[in-house]
Amino acid sequence: MDRYYHAILANELVEHRQMAFVSGARQVGKTTLAKQISQYFQPTVYLNWDAIEHRQIILGETATLVDMLGLNQLSAHSPLLILDEIHKYSQWKLFLKGLFDRFEGQLAILITGSARLDVFKKGGDSLMGRYFNYRLHPFTVAELINADWTTDKLIQAPQALASELYTYLYQFGGFPEPFLKAKPRFYHRWRRLRQQQLVREEIRDVARVQEIAQLEMLVVLLEKQAGQVTKYSTLAKQLRVSVDTVRRWLDVLEGFYYCYRIRPWYQNITTALRKEPKTYLWDWSSISDNGAKAENFVASHLLKAAHAWTDIGLGEFYLYYLRTKDQKEVDFLVTKDHKPWLLVEVKSSMQAALNPHLALFQAKTGAKYAFQVTMEADFVKADCFQHTTPIKVPARTFLSQLV
Repeated sequence: MDRYYHAILANELVEHRQMAFVSGARQVGKTTLAKQISQYFQPTVYLNWDAIEHRQIILGETATLVDMLGLNQLSAHSPLLILDEIHKYSQWKLFLKGLFDRFEGQLAILITGSARLDVFKKGGDSLMGRYFNYRLHPFTVAELINADWTTDKLIQAPQALASELYTYLYQFGGFPEPFLKAKPRFYHRWRRLRQQQLVREEIRDVARVQEIAQLEMLVVLLEKQAGQVTKYSTLAKQLRVSVDTVRRWLDVLEGFYYCYRIRPWYQNITTALRKEPKTYLWDWSSISDNGAKAENFVASHLLKAAHAWTDIGLGEFYLYYLRTKDQKEVDFLVTKDHKPWLLVEVKSSMQAALNPHLALFQAKTGAKYAFQVTMEADFVKADCFQHTTPIKVPARTFLSQLV
């Protein structure tokens, strides 16, 4: 099944000199995406750091790679080099810098890996100007409707996703394998194995967290508290560790794409919360409370859209929430180029009253759109974004218009 970035990445690797860095959670489909892109190039060389024979080529003489890629002979097209999990190599940035500087304009380079690729943003400027970054997310409603996402438009025309696929997406999550199989027994085994590998292999070995049992308990607590304001001091007491340790562990879990935090927006709102984030999970299927799961489901769709719109250059988009000290609240705010743009409140039933805080915060922030997204409503073939005053909209319609 094609992924939403495949045509865009293939085109940009041809048109631009920069390397493409694709980061995302384990088993989200990065390797599959890379192989889809390879069909546009000839030749293509795929090297995975985890394979010993591939590692020998990476660590060996550059002449071997040159020969494999045909860089020592005349060609009308640039070959493609795909490097998977290269971030596990301690000298990976230096290796890429040397490769890029030597073959710039002759070679397309695609790098895939976990969130640890983001280390290049913090560790010096050796790759500055040499890459474009792309963040790959699980399946969402809009991607399942149309994976060939090549438009420059922010908002898509509303389209209905088959009811069965929508149910599978909500129940089994957006990671490709459990979604495509849609079998409860496989899903439960897959989820348990993925969590074990994440905590007991990836985090323990790479992030050097020693208190694995307590970190696993933090994972359980996050599943129960998804969408709530994150109180670091409360978590620290429950885990019997320091507040600084909880913050560090959350940074690690966020870095490995287990969870993500969204911060409160407080500009122009004097009584707004300013510090405490809300924490959500990349895999919403693991949340048992239906209200929290629905909110996380919508949050993940909004985050994916914000990342995708930003990554392909349509603007700078970020996801926040709104809450004041006197408990006025709207679940989500999306900013466009650092200005409020879209307010979203999540409700289960269309019978729920329209949240009055949507109008309140729309007036205070100047956001163009304000939607109360209803999970249980049927799809309506009408463009939500034709309305600029607060309005109830079906989740099936709203989410189909994103990415």
